[in-house]
Amino acid sequence: MTTAPKPARNPIWRSIAATLTDEIARAHYAPGDKLPTEAELAARFGVNRHTVRHALAALADQGLTHARRGAGVFVASRPADYPLGRRVRFHQTLAALGRSPGRSITRRETRPADATEADLLSLRPGDPVHVVEGISSADGQPMAAFRSLFPAQRLPRLLDHLDTTASITAALAAEGIADYTRASTRLTAKSASATLALALRLPEGAPILRSQAVNIDAQGVPIEYGTTWFAGDRVTLTVTP
Repeated sequence: MTTAPKPARNPIWRSIAATLTDEIARAHYAPGDKLPTEAELAARFGVNRHTVRHALAALADQGLTHARRGAGVFVASRPADYPLGRRVRFHQTLAALGRSPGRSITRRETRPADATEADLLSLRPGDPVHVVEGISSADGQPMAAFRSLFPAQRLPRLLDHLDTTASITAALAAEGIADYTRASTRLTAKSASATLALALRLPEGAPILRSQAVNIDAQGVPIEYGTTWFAGDRVTLTVTP
């Protein structure tokens, strides 16, 4: 008499991954939320941390989560459509999509322009430029890092205006630039460096999109040369005429 073979059991980590996937789908953990620690999940499911680590790796492979070194595992944000047209306004664009925009400025200084910067801004090498760097976010999740350069002699109080508002558009308006449009955009696929990965809460080497653009005023004079590094899994860039 032969005994029928027992059906193979799924590894326990698959069950844990399925449970967490369902909880993310039900919004128990929202985009940008931090998941419980490995120790907390191990205690919850009655397994060792190696098993939990295997389950979390499965979630990351599905694009549901991302790990930030030293900080934990976070639920990935849903990608946002971000149109690149003649007028690009970060806050207005995200608000129109029903997302909550945010921006933090991490660097403000004035220094001499190098040859490339001077050429793009129609300046002479060594002319002063304002440098503004920061992080743009959507729903509390970092979406892009940016660096913008402005002609300092034409916009002498731009950095002062940024002390009272984090909006570059508002600061330019205070300097007499009521409107500006995009003259050119250059897109390049890159991998996140260690510093960019830390700022955007991405794994080092994760895919990013670099946008380099020149904005001009109503008379066609360059007033901003900007570089933006978008988190590749959080934004879909769309091009409009």
